[in-house]
Amino acid sequence: MAYIDGFVIAAPAARRQEVVDYAARFDPLFLEVGATRVVEAWGDDVPHGKLTDFHRAVAATEDEVVMFSWVEWPDKATRDAGMARLMQDPRMDPANPDNPPVPFDGKRMIFGGFEMVLELPKA
Repeated sequence: MAYIDGFVIAAPAARRQEVVDYAARFDPLFLEVGATRVVEAWGDDVPHGKLTDFHRAVAATEDEVVMFSWVEWPDKATRDAGMARLMQDPRMDPANPDNPPVPFDGKRMIFGGFEMVLELPKA
């Protein structure tokens, strides 16, 4: 089964297009190194919970929207090799003067790798 990297960020609502443009610039690099799919989703119906929620997870402020994103890989080995390549790629380096500034607070991003255990409908 596929392997998934998941991400949740707080994005400035007023900078939606800048955030989308930023993703459109960098997400193809994941495909270059073996990912099969990249999805960026802008929060539309993200409720505030009583104990916990996506907003609290990333300390989103009133002027921020929660984004949920994921990268699908064929397997963990491809993901590990691809991520290692990306970490060495100068196009991913925030210090690269050709790169635009990150339009969200990356310190509040939560992320993780997930082994798929069920997929419906079966691909």
